[in-house]
Amino acid sequence: MNANTSRQNAAERDEGDRLFDRTTRDLPSGRHQFHKERMMARIHETQAAERTAEHPADRARTRRLRLPRPAIALPALAAALAGVVVAGVAASGGGEGVKDEGVATGPALTTTVGAATSKGVPQLLDRIALAAADTSHPDVKPGQYVYVESKSADTFLKSTDDGTTLASHELHTRQVWRSADGTKGWLIDPAVNDSSEGETLSLPDEQGNTPKATLNAPSYDYLARLTTDPDALLAKIYKETKGQGNSPDQEAFTTIGDLLGESYPPAKLYPALFKAAAKIPGVVVVDDAVDAAGRHGVAVARLDETSGQREEWIFDRKSDVFLGERTVQVKENTGTEALIKPGTVTFTSAVMSRAVVDGIKQTPSQTG
Repeated sequence: MNANTSRQNAAERDEGDRLFDRTTRDLPSGRHQFHKERMMARIHETQAAERTAEHPADRARTRRLRLPRPAIALPALAAALAGVVVAGVAASGGGEGVKDEGVATGPALTTTVGAATSKGVPQLLDRIALAAADTSHPDVKPGQYVYVESKSADTFLKSTDDGTTLASHELHTRQVWRSADGTKGWLIDPAVNDSSEGETLSLPDEQGNTPKATLNAPSYDYLARLTTDPDALLAKIYKETKGQGNSPDQEAFTTIGDLLGESYPPAKLYPALFKAAAKIPGVVVVDDAVDAAGRHGVAVARLDETSGQREEWIFDRKSDVFLGERTVQVKENTGTEALIKPGTVTFTSAVMSRAVVDGIKQTPSQTG
């Protein structure tokens, strides 16, 4: 994905790259490529708005950078942009009727922090891997698209001249289409897009850049080439994500979680992901967790000791099918981040549909 990079010139791209490099070292989650794309897409218009703002109140109304994925603190970016965003929120509660990028905003939402145990982790992941191996799904052929529809919501730190408060975006639908080779795509997400029609994710951009697929920005073709040996797969994940996130183990866990949430792992790779996850130290089971659609399930989880947030992959208790994910603040924070109290759900999502379709903006109901 490389959305909206046509709005940047070379100098702004270089500046954005340097800014991203400084901030991603502190990211506790593995959404680096996605975050970079959103940063690159928004930085030009944000800087332009700030250059033309005449009063502090105007600067406070400048569009914030939108990062619709979990748990990020971008202190360097906060100095440059009008808002600091920490992605994520629970899927319940009401908004205040205020619109921001097409999504109503409201107070932060919370949950009860579920008890976690390391007991039964291997058995649960073995069972999930077996269920995944029994799940057949078609390959993605050239010219076809992976379609994923999900519901998500997020909580973020909202900074204005009056101070910083905790706010949320209400639950909303997100739709994404990606070609098998990753060079074509489309995104509709009111927390990201200015238009209800969405925006292109197609490559290359006007500078002719076509980034190579990676674990943090995979195409279906890339995933199809990955090893299905759990030990070799986990070794590759550690190698490719070295230096990212708050710890190697947390980054490996988050990287696998990203592949579960909004990609289309080939049938042979799918069970290998769970077997690899079982080998990551610190993985626990949370007996009861709720996805963004309100579905209860059992969660495979891991606590990021640096951020104090626990990432949870939620599975149906009977079928072991992946339902969605959420990130919950478990430990007290310091500084401004102390506003994110334990029990705050900083990100939640639920996969509602995942399918192979024949064209951009086509949904499974339209296939014949």
